[in-house]
Amino acid sequence: MNNNLKKTGKTNRFFKNFRMSVILLYIFLILLAIICYIPFYIMIINGTRSTTQINLGLSLLPGTGMVENYVKMQDSMNIWRGFLNSILVALPSTLFAGYFGALTAYAFSKFNFKGNRILFWLVLATMMVPTQLGLVGYYQLAGKLHLIDTLWALILPSIANAGTVFFLKMYIDANLSDSLLEASRIDGGNEFYIFNKVVFPIITPGVAMISILNFVFYWNNYITPLALLNSKDNYTLPILIALVKGTYKQNIGSQYLAVGISVIPIIISFMFFSRYIISGVAAGAIKE
Repeated sequence: MNNNLKKTGKTNRFFKNFRMSVILLYIFLILLAIICYIPFYIMIINGTRSTTQINLGLSLLPGTGMVENYVKMQDSMNIWRGFLNSILVALPSTLFAGYFGALTAYAFSKFNFKGNRILFWLVLATMMVPTQLGLVGYYQLAGKLHLIDTLWALILPSIANAGTVFFLKMYIDANLSDSLLEASRIDGGNEFYIFNKVVFPIITPGVAMISILNFVFYWNNYITPLALLNSKDNYTLPILIALVKGTYKQNIGSQYLAVGISVIPIIISFMFFSRYIISGVAAGAIKE
């Protein structure tokens, strides 16, 4: 009887301590989330304040200079044209990188052709080379192809994305069984059909995860568009934001407003597709 009471008491203390630990963990996570969101909130608030109000100190309440900031920002450049250009670059680049990266990763993962490992290591080697080192050579190539000052010069290189190939190869190795492919071949499907109808639906979480990260990269890309684009009509958003900073050095509110507009698609993409990041990492970490 006493032993049962002792066990019951220990069990109750265990669950009580467990509940307290969970409550403390939730409090910690809520505080961490608040800390992470504070910079974004301040950025939005400062976009509504004038330079004088910003220089007076930090405020958590909206200001009265949003319309003035917007007018001055639009006087220097058409931010919505840059917004459209960034979408026209980021969306096709993300789609190309996701699809062709998955196709290449599937070939490296499931086809034992001669030189497979060597070619894969060469692909990985390109990840070690900074983008800036290849920019001069790519500029010369784009010039010969008459792609300078066109958005295609920014979109086409996304077809060969080494980081996407590397991640998706690891994902396919962990989640796609050879027996499923053999069954599809026995049923008479060709390789291209098998990839589109069997393989791609299975690896969609991994493709979605890496596509979110690719979208953020292509959206924020600054160096390559700066080197390849010459006309303001083709400038992407990061370049136009730099123009706002250079033209209105004293109008800090316009800078905050421009940056706030530029991060809206990134925030939306993470809000709606963050679950793919979690599921993609979890699935990619488990190997049969």
